[in-house]
Amino acid sequence: MGEESRLAAVVALAQGMAAAHSSREAWRAAAGGARRALGGSFAALSVWERELGRLRVLVNVGELAEGEEEFPEDESYPVHQFAEITEFLHERWAGGGEPDAWVETAQGPKEGRAGYCHQRVAALRRRGRGCCVVAPIVLHGRAWGELYVARPVGEPVFGGADADFATVLAAVVAAGIAQTERLEEARRLAFTDSLTGLANRRAVDARLDEAVELHRRDGAVVSLVVCDVNGLKRVNDTLGHSVGDRLLERFGSVLSLCGAMLPGALAARLGGDEFCLLAVGPSADEVVKAADEVCRRAVELDIGDGVACGVASTEDPIGPVRSARRLFRLADAAQYRAKAERAAHPVVAGREGPDDPVVRLADEPSREADGERRRFRGRHAPG
Repeated sequence: MGEESRLAAVVALAQGMAAAHSSREAWRAAAGGARRALGGSFAALSVWERELGRLRVLVNVGELAEGEEEFPEDESYPVHQFAEITEFLHERWAGGGEPDAWVETAQGPKEGRAGYCHQRVAALRRRGRGCCVVAPIVLHGRAWGELYVARPVGEPVFGGADADFATVLAAVVAAGIAQTERLEEARRLAFTDSLTGLANRRAVDARLDEAVELHRRDGAVVSLVVCDVNGLKRVNDTLGHSVGDRLLERFGSVLSLCGAMLPGALAARLGGDEFCLLAVGPSADEVVKAADEVCRRAVELDIGDGVACGVASTEDPIGPVRSARRLFRLADAAQYRAKAERAAHPVVAGREGPDDPVVRLADEPSREADGERRRFRGRHAPG
């Protein structure tokens, strides 16, 4: 491969990783780009998990051997089986050497080659591969893992120039992984409540829009629980805001625990003393049961005065739900009624007959101006 071709391969690899929207996509782009650049039939990206003393495979691409999977659940290898991980990646590199790539062949070592490893040779033979090039990946100044590219028996064996090129590719992969980690951290912060660690209002808005669209298209059951922590102002005024924050944190843990009763449910803090659970799929009765557990556990907290919970589900007789805003209005109105009545259990929209007071309150045209209830603070267009 000429210099121009190699430069084009490096650019393609970097662009592929930059276009990834998740770590998995970035891993696949890294391994796939390196495989193409080095003319391999197979490539893998692995991470060195120091705390577990193992090398864990993140992704396999190309011609997979029997038992290999693209994203393996737990394909890992103890570090002690691969001497070069500790000797080459750690001792030699930490001692001032460079994290250079090396080549292994199914025929065994060449005289004096530092990277030779019996386990890799055995794995090459077992999987019908003739050779491989292994390139350490260094991230934030530490050995992070490795890039592995193989060719089948009968193909030309990787040479020194291939190893040098693999070292360059590993550096590009490291830069791409660092960028992906930064983007994922930014996304996490953008959709996470900093106090409780739950999802925030932005995350709920996005997920609820998708859920209602799924309901309209496929009839999926979408349910929303809106909770208001009672007594927060009293706690803040008498015990201080740090104690109030502790109350919110502890209730967030309660909500998360109870939300686990509903597979895939999103637990979130909307802001202030308001929280919610969003569930797609579970029945309305299952959601009400989880909300009732939230109420029960909230009363057991040693600070605060429990919680007011309102539930709205597309499975209940609440009329058509064509927008996220309407479902939020219904759950919000149910929660308002629960708070006004000091209810110990959730109030559920649509369960009091044709003239359900919660549905009537939620759908009242002038409800935004009605002095008897709070103004709905959603961002959604009228539904």
